[in-house]
Amino acid sequence: MEDIAEIKEYAKKNSVPILRDGGDDFICNYIKQHNIKNILEIGTAIGYSAIRFAECAGDIHVTTIEMDIDRVIRAIQNIEDMHLQDRITVIHADALLYNDLKGEFDLIFIDAAKAQYIRFFEKYKAYLAPGGVIVSDNLAFHGMVEDLSLTHNYSTIKLVKKIRKYVDFLKQNKEFRTDFYSEGDGISVSCRAASAPYEPALS
Repeated sequence: MEDIAEIKEYAKKNSVPILRDGGDDFICNYIKQHNIKNILEIGTAIGYSAIRFAECAGDIHVTTIEMDIDRVIRAIQNIEDMHLQDRITVIHADALLYNDLKGEFDLIFIDAAKAQYIRFFEKYKAYLAPGGVIVSDNLAFHGMVEDLSLTHNYSTIKLVKKIRKYVDFLKQNKEFRTDFYSEGDGISVSCRAASAPYEPALS
């Protein structure tokens, strides 16, 4: 695909979940304002957000993890089409099982299986660089987190309740301070509290 608009249109036509309008600009502005250079993304999909992040500056590197092989293939192709293969590393793996990650990240973006957000957060917080943030998407889930009556689907209700549990987890977390934003589909930005000890990841 020749540009980011085509990737976005493909996602829409094929029901591939990507960052909603407003959410992508919010995170990109954060990246620029805070001089973010090294990003970890949990949930590549077809590479839309990784490409948006990498395009914020010429010295940004994104590592992104995706377990769906068809999406990995599509993402790699999109990244190559955008000539960003040197700055975006795609890892085909289950993020909950992957243990070969190296280094630290200024920003960790969680946008994969919503029911596993707490596990993603707990697993990857060790890879957060000093002063870094963990950003989570879809915390409003189309308005359903605030108003569960918007759906009568049993599976969706269960999922929304798990997102609510994650929001509560963030609010009650003493190790991190979290701010919540309404942009896109609901975004949180979590940074390690000043009183929390810094424990680097084991290499």
